[in-house]
Amino acid sequence: MDLRPDPDLRAAWRTLEAYAAPDAAQGELRARILAWIEEHPADAHLRSCLAGHLTGSVMLMDHARERVLLTLHKKLGLWLQLGGHCDGDANLVHVAWREAQEESGIEAIEIDPVPIDLDIHRIPEHKGVPAHLHLDTRFVAFAAKGTNEVMSDESLELRWFGLEELESLGCDASMLRAARR
Repeated sequence: MDLRPDPDLRAAWRTLEAYAAPDAAQGELRARILAWIEEHPADAHLRSCLAGHLTGSVMLMDHARERVLLTLHKKLGLWLQLGGHCDGDANLVHVAWREAQEESGIEAIEIDPVPIDLDIHRIPEHKGVPAHLHLDTRFVAFAAKGTNEVMSDESLELRWFGLEELESLGCDASMLRAARR
């Protein structure tokens, strides 16, 4: 597995094309994201693509694979999986891994390079940045035993939750779907 940044959008294309969609809805999302890359061949992975851009996220599990680490997102005020913008890196697994490290403070993270879920969601306008789409590729990763999380400045709170607790947090359907996978 290659965990180095790659500016070439063909890296994202290969990851998405290899994704074995488990159902028709995920197949449709894969087709839409691949079409987005075709429509934005130079900037689909850049925030400057104001209509929307690729993102990578991760369901970070503890070493026992019983709990998931979520962030209470500062801008959105929602409990979310860790993840974020590609910022020019089209290696989606690297983006998700990097974001998991940055947002959790945990360096010892093992990530599965095979996506578990795709999602396209609208981000509302915020501080002059227009509303736009995040075309998200989601992975699963595991924190090493004995690691401790450290909250980043992007979070209001960072906490481990059992999978059975997620529904009571008000998590949206797409995040619950990813957690089940």
